[in-house]
Amino acid sequence: MKFKINIFALSLIIGLSSMTASASGLQTVNPRYVSSNYAKTKYPIVFNHGMFGFTRLGPSSFGIDYFYQILPDLARNGAKVYATQVSPLESTQLRGEQLLQQVDEVIALTGSPKVNLIGHSHGGPTIRYIEIVAPTKVASLTAVAGAIKGSKIADDILSNRGANTLLTVFSQYILAPVITLLEGNPSLPLSLNNSLQSVSEQGAAEFNAKFPSTAIPKDCGNGQKVTANGVYHYSWTGTAQFTNIFDVMDGVISTLAPLSYKNLDNDGMMNRCNTHYGQVIRDNYRQTHMDEINHVLGLRGLFFAPNPLAQYRQHANRLKLQGL
Repeated sequence: MKFKINIFALSLIIGLSSMTASASGLQTVNPRYVSSNYAKTKYPIVFNHGMFGFTRLGPSSFGIDYFYQILPDLARNGAKVYATQVSPLESTQLRGEQLLQQVDEVIALTGSPKVNLIGHSHGGPTIRYIEIVAPTKVASLTAVAGAIKGSKIADDILSNRGANTLLTVFSQYILAPVITLLEGNPSLPLSLNNSLQSVSEQGAAEFNAKFPSTAIPKDCGNGQKVTANGVYHYSWTGTAQFTNIFDVMDGVISTLAPLSYKNLDNDGMMNRCNTHYGQVIRDNYRQTHMDEINHVLGLRGLFFAPNPLAQYRQHANRLKLQGL
């Protein structure tokens, strides 16, 4: 029943909005109508996906978005939104350079001098790269379950030769090429090793030492909300490993972080404290790593679980009220 409801919702959204993509893979939404200005920020909102991520899989008439239903919802509430397409498996620096080109494209298309960046998982450090190399182009950074201090899952895989080899064969030579082919950009470079190095706790620590930021807390608290360059920083995450029996992705990833960390203080992929960045809006939502982006097909916990669409809508309003 839940599946049928979400398929209907997808059909409805397709009818109420159209999505377009540029040659670079930059995706935007052109709503048929705007119901409010609740999410109308001063600067465009630009999303960046995480590891194994994508903009859209499938044709524009019917397909699955990484940030499922989120961009159309924001667009109908007044926001100017874009989703970027970077390598699903690569280093933070390479992904960051790809993202920078698309940020420049958004600036050229809109005439806006800055953008609000939102990154999920590996998208967290990826959007942070833009502030490092082009801080004047950034109004705010928001990390959703961001790998700001990395994930021990990656460290464990890197140290296990057998697991590393098997995952490389499957992900780098099968899964990731299929993803880039389906999203229409098969030429994107792919490297599981570079990706794992970047999102590992060791790799993240090296990256943060090379590019320090007062928005990154030293403990499990809040970082600095507004840094010296005037950029605003936010974050949130969940701490659930399984929320819906019909969500196959929960079953795939729910044991990974608990096995690595030997606790449940995570969303199945990211340790709660490692995601803290700037103002921590909340760090214990009843959400898994995929629930945080409204996947799969909007499946989420039935009780006491927040609606991801409402979370992003409220955050856009938060940015709006800050003059961003």
